[in-house]
Amino acid sequence: MTNLITLPTDIQPGHAFEGGFYGGQVRLASGIFAIAWAPKSSQIVGAIGVHEANAYDYADSRANTLALADAGSPLAQSALAANINGHTDWVLPARDVLELGYRLLKPKKQENYASWRDGENPNSVPPGHHYTEQSPVQTTADLFRAGEAEAFDPHWYLSSTLYSAGRAFGQYFLSGGQYGNGVSFEARARFVRLIQLNA
Repeated sequence: MTNLITLPTDIQPGHAFEGGFYGGQVRLASGIFAIAWAPKSSQIVGAIGVHEANAYDYADSRANTLALADAGSPLAQSALAANINGHTDWVLPARDVLELGYRLLKPKKQENYASWRDGENPNSVPPGHHYTEQSPVQTTADLFRAGEAEAFDPHWYLSSTLYSAGRAFGQYFLSGGQYGNGVSFEARARFVRLIQLNA
């Protein structure tokens, strides 16, 4: 049985949390989960590397990661094998989990890419609306601002959500664009833990 936790009332994005750093909440079929981003020191570069897997969920990072690993993805296998700060349940973030990384921990003041439907996130708590040029703004979490120890790099990060056969969603941490890149595309990957919350 999963141990449910209660969030501290004063927790903010970027605060130390559950072996990493707090990054908001996402709704899955089984409940609401808090996101813990792994420390940047564990970030890796790789590619999804498999063309087909049952990894199309926009929020369920664990289900996607397991499906990709079963299909032979070295990146997904690396996530499942990670032992970071004593925790061994790290996964690749699904599309809507990765989106919250940008929305809540955006490293730079750069204007956002605000075409198409970038930023729409029905699974975040609360649901997220598409970006404007000015929103989201640079994070107030000092460690995650550009140039600081935990800041996301202004490059593409990979999600565990396939866009179609041979393509997987990514998030551009310079301006927020979301796109389905080819599964051989090498980019950064930063693992997450999803911890279920008390109702």
